[in-house]
Amino acid sequence: MARAARAARERSPESDAFAEAAGSEADADPVEVAKQIVLNQISASAKSRHQLEQVLARREVPADAAEQALDRFTELGYIDDAAFARAWVESRQRTRGLAAPALRRELRDKGITADLINDVLLACADGDAERVAAGELVDKKLRAMRSGRPVDRDTATRRLVSMLARKGYNASVAYGVVRERLDLVSGD
Repeated sequence: MARAARAARERSPESDAFAEAAGSEADADPVEVAKQIVLNQISASAKSRHQLEQVLARREVPADAAEQALDRFTELGYIDDAAFARAWVESRQRTRGLAAPALRRELRDKGITADLINDVLLACADGDAERVAAGELVDKKLRAMRSGRPVDRDTATRRLVSMLARKGYNASVAYGVVRERLDLVSGD
């Protein structure tokens, strides 16, 4: 009984999708199995073509069948790396306040090409918007810092600049925004 429960916990969503797609036939059409796996994946959340290739490879779908399935979904417009990258950038900027370098790293990890990343970031990135986003992050962190134990200006600067650096902001933007916000708070 314990072994069956452990086996059920260890099954991944991909293995469930494969079992569902393959049904009980041992020799199910690999292209149809690949299509079902891709459909299940993109129904759950948007994914890049590279991410889907990785899922299919983990499920041991033959490369030619995976390629056919991915080509068909791309042809139908269900797989669109440009749309995925734009949506990813907009979402991550809005929800996490990430700057271009962090977004570039995340998109590269998702298999988006360097040219497409440059195009998307050029279209979505705006220096003024980046400063505004950095300011909002600093304001939020300052509110949290005020409710805790008081810190001196140097410590606050170090913490705030570090927080912005982790989110991909370059040093000049980070120091400029932090200095501006701390001056507003202290009334200088």
